[in-house]
Amino acid sequence: MKYRILLVDDEKDILDFLAYNVSKAGYEVSVASDGEEAVEAVLEHKPHLILLDLMMPKMDGVEACYAIREKELAFQPIIAFLTSRGEDYSQVAGFDAGADDYITKPIRPRLLLSKIEALLRRLNLNQQSESTSEAVPVEIDRDRFLVFVKGKQLVLPKKEFELLEFLMTRPGRVFSRDEIMREVWGKNVVVGERTVDVHIRKLREKLGDDYIRTVKGVGYTFSADEKQ
Repeated sequence: MKYRILLVDDEKDILDFLAYNVSKAGYEVSVASDGEEAVEAVLEHKPHLILLDLMMPKMDGVEACYAIREKELAFQPIIAFLTSRGEDYSQVAGFDAGADDYITKPIRPRLLLSKIEALLRRLNLNQQSESTSEAVPVEIDRDRFLVFVKGKQLVLPKKEFELLEFLMTRPGRVFSRDEIMREVWGKNVVVGERTVDVHIRKLREKLGDDYIRTVKGVGYTFSADEKQ
């Protein structure tokens, strides 16, 4: 599937820069130059992901985000704000409006594409949870930070929740410890492999031993099928 991405910014040079790099990476790109255009473009193009500038004329990013979230859409796009470093004060308002994440300007192409991939993994997880809720015994409710195992509710610490969410983005795929550390803890946080192992052990204690499998010498994988 080719993902559709809507880029929204009132500065043409930034919009051109984003469109070039995102389309070059293989995504289907549409653009808008203000919040009002963005709301119309969402209905027309049905994007999977929206990169939305925070400060714009006519309708700013927060207002546009509210307008998009309030519409009765058959789909729920991931929304990430494009924000300058000096606009941190607006993050709370943005999350209240329904934003999923922030991307800080100035934007570097490699970091931008890495962030897009991470956001789209989140979309995949949401779609998987919706389409297989009856078949999959482990479900995640990201809005409430809850996990359900065979209908039983679990409240996990933040890192355990993020670790499980990451493993569940691609059931059956084996993630190395380095990948897990980079995606869950971030590149700028120094943790050892033992940290990953400890968190995996704690998850197994709560979920049971059926879902997270160790691949010796490689890493860990999540399986939606219980062991026989």
